[in-house]
Amino acid sequence: MRLHCDVEVVSRHLPALGMRNRGKGVRAVLSLCQQPRSRAGGEPGDRPRACLLISTLKDKRGTRYELKENIEQFFTKFVDEGKATVRLKEPPVDICLSKANSSSLKQFLSTVRLAHRGCEVNAQLSTLTPVKTSEFEKFKTKMVITSKKDYPLSKNFPYSLEHLQTSYCGLVRVDMRMLCLKNLRKLDLSHNRIKTLPATIGDLIHLQELNLNDNHLESFSVDLCQSTLQKSLRSLDLSKNKIKALPVQFCQLRELTDLKLDDNELIQFPFKIGQLTNLRFLSAARNKLPFLPSEFKNLSLEYLDLFGNTFEQPKVLPVIKLQVPLTLLESSARTILCTRIPYGSHIIPFHLCQDLDTAKTCVCGNFCLRSFIQGTTTMNLHAVAHTVVLVDNMGGTEAPIISYFCSLACYVNSSDMLK
Repeated sequence: MRLHCDVEVVSRHLPALGMRNRGKGVRAVLSLCQQPRSRAGGEPGDRPRACLLISTLKDKRGTRYELKENIEQFFTKFVDEGKATVRLKEPPVDICLSKANSSSLKQFLSTVRLAHRGCEVNAQLSTLTPVKTSEFEKFKTKMVITSKKDYPLSKNFPYSLEHLQTSYCGLVRVDMRMLCLKNLRKLDLSHNRIKTLPATIGDLIHLQELNLNDNHLESFSVDLCQSTLQKSLRSLDLSKNKIKALPVQFCQLRELTDLKLDDNELIQFPFKIGQLTNLRFLSAARNKLPFLPSEFKNLSLEYLDLFGNTFEQPKVLPVIKLQVPLTLLESSARTILCTRIPYGSHIIPFHLCQDLDTAKTCVCGNFCLRSFIQGTTTMNLHAVAHTVVLVDNMGGTEAPIISYFCSLACYVNSSDMLK
């Protein structure tokens, strides 16, 4: 029985000697093998004893560890993430396992427990022989495919992959086999013909970079915005697609640092884009943006490119949609948002959740739903970015921005900014 994973063997004597382990595992093959009998041959009827053999590419013969009554403790809190630790009595080491297939890891640990108790596991023991180099080829962490003829059709992707690129392969949908690669950190599907994204991409809990450049996407789903990508995704490239708008929930991807939206059909940014507080690189050149949302002013970027958009001139007169007195819906919505009362479709009707999600933010910090004054002005983009690409061929770095006011008093108090 064998398990492919990363292994680090940590001596528990190191802290006592004032030393630290290096904290990084190496690719290895773990084998449950039959312990060779002593020269005396042992007692008649003795069962073959199982041992744990750890083999690496540099040490294919491996290092053996006794298992019977030699395990002090199992640490399996993160076994579903392919991680576990086996603490041995002699020698006093912790065998730290990571980047393993979770189901294979569970099965392997179950057999190790049986061996520790001295139970019969002969049927699952491997021969005590050096591991072949071909075994380690299954540990590939990076695979780059840049042509249709090289795309694997008859075999699965190595489950240990952390970086997968499949470009120029003519894919019209995401291969579901990719979504089983739980260690994946970088997925590059650029230069294909993908039209939609499955929500299960959000199950790739370690995914940090997603490149969808040059496809046929028309949207980015709400399900993806509300998936585990909220905690992991750092870089997203949606350039050269057919996206007209991003959902307001897109701004829940708050770990994003790099966002590329060039050469789409964007007619607006998510109006809560200011919530992307970690965003440092934003490129949305050659779209159809007529203006920027008011929360754009909350960004703090290192690089900004909005060249080639169809920015409009600010309107002289404001759009007035004040309701006096406020409707019950407007008043209730403002109270819920200002006091941050939790809401959801399991509590209130779905259409009311949508209204709350799309509420405007007044320059004073309060919220407004359908009762507001809308005004436009221009903003120098250097106010939000260190490096700004010119927005046109005339050398301009200013863009129109829309502001909302929850009352006439707020509008009058802020009238200087609209001049």
